[in-house]
Amino acid sequence: MFEAKIANGNGEQTLSRDIYRLGHRFDFFRMLSCYFTTVGFYFSTLVTVLTVYVFLYGRLYLVLSGLEQELSQEPAIRDNKPLQVALASQSFVQIGFLMALPMLMEIGLERGFQTALSEFILMQLQLAPVFFTFSLGTKTHYYGRTLLHGGAKYRPTGRGFVVFHAKFAENYRLYSRSHFVKGIEMMILLIVYQICGHTYRSTVAYVLITASLWFMVGTWLFAPFLFNPSGFEWQKIVDDWTDWNKWINNRGGIGVPSEKSWESWWEEEQEHLQYSGKRGIIAEILLALRFFIYQYGLVYHLHVTRETKSFLVYGASWLVIVLILFVMKTVSVGRRKFSASYQLVFRLIKGLIFLTFLSILVILVTLAHMTIQDIIVCIFIFMPTGWGMLLIAQALRPVVKKAGFWGSVRTLARGYEI
Repeated sequence: MFEAKIANGNGEQTLSRDIYRLGHRFDFFRMLSCYFTTVGFYFSTLVTVLTVYVFLYGRLYLVLSGLEQELSQEPAIRDNKPLQVALASQSFVQIGFLMALPMLMEIGLERGFQTALSEFILMQLQLAPVFFTFSLGTKTHYYGRTLLHGGAKYRPTGRGFVVFHAKFAENYRLYSRSHFVKGIEMMILLIVYQICGHTYRSTVAYVLITASLWFMVGTWLFAPFLFNPSGFEWQKIVDDWTDWNKWINNRGGIGVPSEKSWESWWEEEQEHLQYSGKRGIIAEILLALRFFIYQYGLVYHLHVTRETKSFLVYGASWLVIVLILFVMKTVSVGRRKFSASYQLVFRLIKGLIFLTFLSILVILVTLAHMTIQDIIVCIFIFMPTGWGMLLIAQALRPVVKKAGFWGSVRTLARGYEI
């Protein structure tokens, strides 16, 4: 909360006229001093994380378009030793050894290089890289969100006792959008990058390119639980599970706080979109389109569709998404209308849907020679696409509400949350 509050404040500062005027009136060195002691630190963290996204999507574009395979077979590139050395050394830069050098030099000059080295080793043992990589995500998320939509607000952090067990639902509320969602997105991209390029790329090349990114994914997904006191105690896990179940299923509404109900928290999480301008909404929609572009590239890498490059394949993938959404809507309506009075009817409907899905899967495996890898890739195609649709629906909330689809959007969002 504290990091979020400070990042929000720096976002508002970046947008203010004050920084603009100071920048115009300072000489170069004072301007640098002002920049690096105020908004510069947050801007550089934003650029760092954006670079990771650009790097990942760029790599994915190379592998999905077939460019990486073509380049790896080019004699000029395959036998180019200096290029290979440069690519190998890139991983050391990514892991962050160069970032640690200024700190080592500073401590070394002040207290001796032996002390500097021992402190550096101690920091690694205390999992400092995990903590600071995770902190990077908090700063980036809230700073970037304020730049796009504004809406910085006071967050009461309190002065409570630090060492206590935070419940899973509490950790989820705090870090879901800033870390977990982004971590899962990066993980899917890394897995797809491996699946689509494993036939021609060596394991060493994959590890060198992606080691630091896997570290970032692991950190963003698991750091809160790693640093949580009694995080792996069985009774605490059981209590956390019960508490989370109660939270996710509670109905929201006026006067229901976000700690008691998922619905209230979800509405709160979108507050910044309600006060955003047209530019912010357009930017949000444009950013969500990356999931559809990713879907377009990946749908042609299934064994079923490898032979054809027709645009109809992409159209068929959208037809599948519409059918999945229709089934979800049917189950939701069935639960509302039949689950209380006609339990048998509701179970029959669910059974029929399951059998239909199973028979379609069997037909695809036997007739179209669909593989297990294809099924995994299909999950990786449809999950992010649905999330992209959800983001666009949230950005266009007034339009969706007027059309009467807001209840369906909420149901889909809860499904993704679970």
